[in-house]
Amino acid sequence: MPAANASQSIETARLLLRPHELTDFSNVRDMWADPWVVQHIFDRVQTEADSWSRLLRYRGHWDLLGYGYWAVINRESRAFLGEVGFADYRREIEPPFSGRPEAGWVMAAHAHGQGFAREAMDAALDWLETNMDAPRTVAMITPENTNSIRLAKALGYELTRTSVYNCNARLIFERVCQSSQTSNSES
Repeated sequence: MPAANASQSIETARLLLRPHELTDFSNVRDMWADPWVVQHIFDRVQTEADSWSRLLRYRGHWDLLGYGYWAVINRESRAFLGEVGFADYRREIEPPFSGRPEAGWVMAAHAHGQGFAREAMDAALDWLETNMDAPRTVAMITPENTNSIRLAKALGYELTRTSVYNCNARLIFERVCQSSQTSNSES
């Protein structure tokens, strides 16, 4: 697998965010096979094939769209903590939001409750605003996922509508990038 572009990596006080590598597969597979982790995302744990496709899709986003998901690594222990980033999944949802980066975050069970998702997403949003022309991002969250709803609001996302995706209710949040808000207020 070709090496990721160093400019795609981000360091925070506690974390390294970097595009996924082939060596991340076992961690990705194990995280997505954990019923507790996926309880508000999917109606079943993900198979090994699902996780393999996910890993390939993450790298494809970087190669084709210039943005994607990062593996979140603890800088001190080098442990895999989860994934955060942006994608365009071309979801069949009304109204559609393809063409706008869809934000997402998921942490392994051992990484919950320590502020890692917030720290990683703050860095990811800063990166997106600096490196991409994306005035708005969206996030889709199940109504039961109160932790993700709380994080989305803390990150500046606002609930804009309720929709249906895969026969289930979803809350759609949008965030105007800070640089877009500054540009609009100066006009």
